[in-house]
Order: sequence, then C-alpha cells, then structure tokens
Amino acid sequence: MHTEHVETVIIGGGQAGLAMSHHLRQLGQEHVMLERGRVAERWREHWDSLCFQGPNWNVRLPGFALQTDQPDAYATRDDIVRFIESYAGFINAPLRCGVTVNSLRQGPDSKQLVLETSAGRLHAKNVIVATGPFQKPAAPTPIESRAWQLHSSEYRNPDLLPSGAVLVIGSGNSGCQIAEELCAAGRRVYLSVSSYQGTPRRYRGKDCVWWLWNLGDVESTVDQRRPSRLMSGVGGGHDLDPRRLAADGVVLLGRVLGGVDGKLAIDSDLSEKLARGDDYAVNLMRRADDYATRHGLDLPAHNGCIAQLPEPKEVANPLFTLDLHAAGVTSIIWANGFRHDFNWIDLPVFADAGLSNRAPVQRRGITSVRGLYFVGLHWMHKFKSAFLAGVGEDAEHLAAHIAGDRG
Repeated sequence: MHTEHVETVIIGGGQAGLAMSHHLRQLGQEHVMLERGRVAERWREHWDSLCFQGPNWNVRLPGFALQTDQPDAYATRDDIVRFIESYAGFINAPLRCGVTVNSLRQGPDSKQLVLETSAGRLHAKNVIVATGPFQKPAAPTPIESRAWQLHSSEYRNPDLLPSGAVLVIGSGNSGCQIAEELCAAGRRVYLSVSSYQGTPRRYRGKDCVWWLWNLGDVESTVDQRRPSRLMSGVGGGHDLDPRRLAADGVVLLGRVLGGVDGKLAIDSDLSEKLARGDDYAVNLMRRADDYATRHGLDLPAHNGCIAQLPEPKEVANPLFTLDLHAAGVTSIIWANGFRHDFNWIDLPVFADAGLSNRAPVQRRGITSVRGLYFVGLHWMHKFKSAFLAGVGEDAEHLAAHIAGDRG
C-alpha cells in the first residue's frame, strides 16, 4: 500500500478547513487538505430555496469577502457555494477532492497519526478535523405511520413531497423555513415547536446580525450556550417565528411524545416555549436600545416586532393528540438536527455519548492527543465558531499553536 508522509493534514474542504489552510499558509506550514466530495459539499446538500442567514456584508472568510453591490441582501445557497469555491482558489488551497478518510489512529511510535484513506495511507504529525458542524442527521424517534418520513437534510422543495398535509418536527431555522415554504405552497402544515430564541430580522434599521456582532453575542462562549436564534434571508429577509407562521396558517403543536397507529400524543409545553422565545426577542431589543443610547446612535424607532403578534389560537386551544390519517398528513419531516460522526477516529478524545454522537473533548480545538485538532464545530469555543465570518478566529489560534509546537 502506498504510504505518504506529510506535516499536517486537514480533513474537510469547507469553510473551516479552508480558513485553517489560509492561516497555516500564512505561517509557512506545509499541509494538504482531504475532501470526500467537492469544495463546500455540505452547502450543496441543503434545500433549493435556502438563503444565507446573514446579510452579504457578513459573508467573509479570512482575507476575503463576498464582492457584491447589494451588501444588505442575502446570498442564496448556490451563491455561498461559489463564494467558498472562489476562496479555495484565492488561497490556492492544496486540495485533494474525492478522498475519503476511513480511519484515523495513533502510529506505532506515538509521534505520528495514521490516516487510512481511499487514496492510500498517510502519516502526519498533525491532523485537523474540519468536517463541519452538521455531519450526520439525528435519528428520529420512530412514528408508526404510513406517512413518508424524511430528515430535513433530505428535503429539497414542496413538489417532491406527496400531496397532502405535512408534519414538521422541530422549529429551529431548518424546521421553520421548511414549514414556511410548505405553507406558502398551499400545504396544510403542522409544526412541532422546540426551544428557540425569537429574533427580529431587523430592529431600528439594523439587521439582527449587526446587533449580534455589536452587542457581543457572537463572542459568547460555550458555557453561555443558548437555543438557536431564528432568522431567514429568504425573500429579502424577514422575521421567522412560530407566531408569524401561525398567523400565516401553520398549526403549532407542542413536543411530539410518540404514538401508535398514526395517533400522536402531544406535550402541553407549546405556550411555555412561545413565551420563552418571546422573552429572548424582548431582551435582545432592550439591550439594543441600551447600546444605541450609550453610543449616541441616531437610529429610527422600532415599528413592532415578532413578540407583539397576537396569541396563536393553538395556545388557547392546543392539540394534545394528532391523528395523522384524519389530518391528511402524508409526510413527516424531522428537523431535529444533526449528530457528530466521528466513529472513524480511533483515538481517546471522546466523551461517553454513545457511538452515534461521540463529542470530542477539546479546548478551543486542542485535544489531549498530541497533533489532533478540531475546527468549525458548532459552539466549539464561541457562538461564532461555526460561522463563515467567525471560524477564522479559531483557525488562527490553532495555526499559531501548531506552528509553535516544534517538539
């Protein structure tokens, strides 16, 4: 078998891996990048109508920003793919696409890491795992039903679903955006609401992303972790919130507890989750007002917000059961997130979370195994750790650590 010796290997050709490559090159560090598919493969796997959640002025990677004459617009999925492809060319990334890493283990002398790949074996002093925050769809809790069940990562557009009503389970960004699109396409939609942070798309003339950066929320560390913030760039950007979806005709539900023969039991937690989501929105706006006052900003007054929408009828008359057949539900979309997929790594750096969701134990990407690093994970160090505009900070930190480790 062909064996190659390299200084550093980056696994993953998305935004995290490319940011890592940029900073290693800046410090003169030899490295190669292995990508199982194409550059930005994860972005290519999203549904057709996806738009970037932040404005175009926030589409940037270290040393490179999106060139646009519409800084306040929102890039499409394909725009982001092209941007990341352009960045790979801009930094002249040493990419090897179509190479799958099958296993990673310690070398016999404990000074090298060994990668078994579809293109042969590599020995490396350093390996940086940059496979992204969304690796493997979370396994759904089985529901006995004749309805077609799929994960949100498999959804592409309404036309590919069977005719009939749709149940969406999970109200993060994916769940809410899919529910919104289906409702606009004339589908009857039921949405099982999970925990979220209500977030106005714009407040006092500024995009919510502007507020998150200026208020310092993106710098929140992992010990300050909160539920996901809801935001959408579709249609020029607008408020995305279960209450607004309800006003448009989506039927809101509490958590799905399970069911038999297509008859689901529904939790009574809907009102509580909506109230908590509202509290997050109100708190953000109050902090924004305080910031504007402290800095003497001349900003327009606000003109209403998601937290001021009328109470959905589902709160006053909630459903505690849902008969899928009687409701005409022919599709169930599980928008219940993703899990880690690190079963190919045979090294002692994981918390005991089961084989299906082994989380690496790391501190800002550095593990207890010398030479093994992670970058680009969700909440790896800060809220912004997996962001296009935020991953570079962690990558720069790791590059400096690697360059300084000459032992």
